[in-house]
Amino acid sequence: MSGAQGLPLAGVVVLDFGHTVMGPSCGLILADLGAEVIKIEPVPEGEPTRFLKGFGTGYFGYFNRNKQSLMVDLKSVEGREVALRLVARADVLIENFGPGTMERLGLGYETLCEANPRLIYTRLKGFFEGPYQDRVALDEVVQMMTGLAYMTGPSGRPLRAGTSVVDICGGMFAAIGILAALRERETTGRGQLVGSALFETAVFLMGQHLCYAAQSSEPVPPMPERVSAWAVYDLFTLADGSQLFVGITSDRHWQRFCAAAGRKDLALDDGLATNNQRIAARPRLMAIMRALFGALQPADAIAICEEASIPFAPIARPEDLFEDAHLAATDGLMRTVLPNGTETRLPRLPVKLGDRDLGLRSDPPAAGAHSRAVLERFGMTRNEIDRLIAAGVVGAS
Repeated sequence: MSGAQGLPLAGVVVLDFGHTVMGPSCGLILADLGAEVIKIEPVPEGEPTRFLKGFGTGYFGYFNRNKQSLMVDLKSVEGREVALRLVARADVLIENFGPGTMERLGLGYETLCEANPRLIYTRLKGFFEGPYQDRVALDEVVQMMTGLAYMTGPSGRPLRAGTSVVDICGGMFAAIGILAALRERETTGRGQLVGSALFETAVFLMGQHLCYAAQSSEPVPPMPERVSAWAVYDLFTLADGSQLFVGITSDRHWQRFCAAAGRKDLALDDGLATNNQRIAARPRLMAIMRALFGALQPADAIAICEEASIPFAPIARPEDLFEDAHLAATDGLMRTVLPNGTETRLPRLPVKLGDRDLGLRSDPPAAGAHSRAVLERFGMTRNEIDRLIAAGVVGAS
């Protein structure tokens, strides 16, 4: 695509059959890195995610920038032939349909790797092969299954994370696998099957807690009830009712904080000299800290924390990021026009590769916006394309 020259994956052709979050997030990473990602969408309206409401409103517009859209009826014989024509020249295929769907469409791994032995075929599923493989999985489902929701909420109130963390991480792991397979193909000349799964991704995220459990005789407590390693690592309510998270994780932090706050008395308190002493004195200490922060306006509290050079964070809502000073200074949010015409700013890929720009090359596409151009580039004549469009096999906008 235009602007991809000089990026790491320039020249790599990816067929993105993904939908919702997990598959499209994998395609997004590859697209931002310079791959030509062709999003395969169903006729006549495109991916259903385009029309989701509620929390789903943000899915399509975020995960599909830097991609081209081709609408095709994969259930038809001619639509399958179109797909096979693309596969013959593709480097990577991504799919996260339900188990067996691609096989029923005649686009399973065994069929396509025979048609193109260099193809890296990427399956993103709910579970790897095993007793659960035919279950329907969602991000929230596997958060409940793996203890992630248990660890997030207080006892008796399992709580999913506030973003599609498992879907996105599953897409990231798939992208890592694809990059490894591309590297290996340089030696072998052959593609391979790459897999990622929601359940196994969530289990990987829980690894630190499994390691904790292996070394503890007590059940692992959920995060809201954990025993912190630090005496001050908590939320504080400020004078205007807003909240600030503050962490004082070393004795140097403590001394700097006391100096910045003008509390020499606390710095000289022998019962608060070390972190372990502060933990032992936590009931007394927290009463002091809550009173101290409760008398401060946000600007004053932040100034103290900055002067002390300690970890802190105001409690933000997602929309607050649009006005974040750091993101504004670093161009961390890219101007993006969504398919419905809404103009906004959305996050960059959080990766730096020298001085190359991994940013926006094209906005999330309208359904079928590139159908004609893609099929022409893959060798079809205009008459062939017109006939397929007239027959409803291909959709174009």
